[in-house]
Amino acid sequence: MATCLLYNRAETRPPRFYRIELAMNLFDEVSLLREWGVKGGKGRTTINIFGNLREASVAADRHRHRMLKRGYNRA
Repeated sequence: MATCLLYNRAETRPPRFYRIELAMNLFDEVSLLREWGVKGGKGRTTINIFGNLREASVAADRHRHRMLKRGYNRA
Protein backbone atom coordinates (compact mmCIF):
# COMPACT_ATOMS: atom_id res chain seq x y z
CA MET A 1 0.00 0.00 0.00
CA ALA A 2 2.58 2.60 1.10
CA THR A 3 6.30 2.32 1.86
CA CYS A 4 8.87 4.74 3.26
CA LEU A 5 12.58 3.83 3.07
CA LEU A 6 15.15 5.79 5.08
CA TYR A 7 18.95 5.48 5.19
CA ASN A 8 21.59 6.59 7.69
CA ARG A 9 24.99 6.92 6.03
CA ALA A 10 27.27 7.87 8.93
CA GLU A 11 31.00 7.87 8.16
CA THR A 12 31.96 6.07 11.37
CA ARG A 13 29.75 2.99 10.92
CA PRO A 14 28.14 0.88 8.18
CA PRO A 15 25.08 2.32 6.38
CA ARG A 16 21.80 1.53 8.09
CA PHE A 17 18.22 1.38 6.78
CA TYR A 18 14.74 1.79 8.25
CA ARG A 19 11.65 0.75 6.28
CA ILE A 20 8.04 1.54 7.18
CA GLU A 21 5.22 -0.10 5.23
CA LEU A 22 1.43 0.07 5.55
CA ALA A 23 -0.64 -2.79 4.10
CA MET A 24 -4.14 -4.20 4.41
CA ASN A 25 -4.33 -7.74 5.78
CA LEU A 26 -6.94 -10.47 5.21
CA PHE A 27 -9.04 -9.42 8.22
CA ASP A 28 -9.72 -5.84 6.99
CA GLU A 29 -7.13 -4.45 9.39
CA VAL A 30 -4.09 -2.34 8.58
CA SER A 31 -0.63 -3.76 9.28
CA LEU A 32 2.29 -1.47 10.05
CA LEU A 33 5.51 -3.29 9.17
CA ARG A 34 8.79 -1.83 10.38
CA GLU A 35 12.16 -3.26 9.34
CA TRP A 36 15.60 -1.94 10.28
CA GLY A 37 19.24 -2.95 10.30
CA VAL A 38 22.56 -2.68 8.49
CA LYS A 39 22.27 -2.27 4.73
CA GLY A 40 22.90 -5.63 3.08
CA GLY A 41 22.18 -7.51 6.32
CA LYS A 42 19.16 -9.47 7.48
CA GLY A 43 17.63 -6.75 9.64
CA ARG A 44 14.93 -6.93 12.28
CA THR A 45 11.17 -6.78 11.72
CA THR A 46 8.11 -5.92 13.76
CA ILE A 47 4.43 -5.80 12.76
CA ASN A 48 1.70 -3.80 14.51
CA ILE A 49 -2.00 -4.26 13.68
CA PHE A 50 -4.46 -1.35 13.64
CA GLY A 51 -8.22 -1.28 13.20
CA ASN A 52 -8.23 1.52 10.63
CA LEU A 53 -5.95 3.36 8.25
CA ARG A 54 -5.96 6.62 10.22
CA GLU A 55 -4.49 5.03 13.36
CA ALA A 56 -1.88 3.15 11.34
CA SER A 57 -0.80 6.22 9.35
CA VAL A 58 -0.48 8.32 12.53
CA ALA A 59 1.76 5.62 14.04
CA ALA A 60 3.81 5.36 10.82
CA ASP A 61 4.30 9.15 10.75
CA ARG A 62 5.39 9.10 14.38
CA HIS A 63 8.04 6.45 13.63
CA ARG A 64 9.17 8.29 10.48
CA HIS A 65 9.58 11.60 12.33
CA ARG A 66 11.53 9.87 15.11
CA MET A 67 13.95 8.29 12.63
CA LEU A 68 14.42 11.57 10.74
CA LYS A 69 15.41 13.21 14.05
CA ARG A 70 17.95 10.42 14.55
CA GLY A 71 19.74 11.29 11.31
CA TYR A 72 18.04 9.04 8.77
CA ASN A 73 17.30 10.51 5.33
CA ARG A 74 15.03 9.54 2.47
CA ALA A 75 16.61 7.34 -0.18
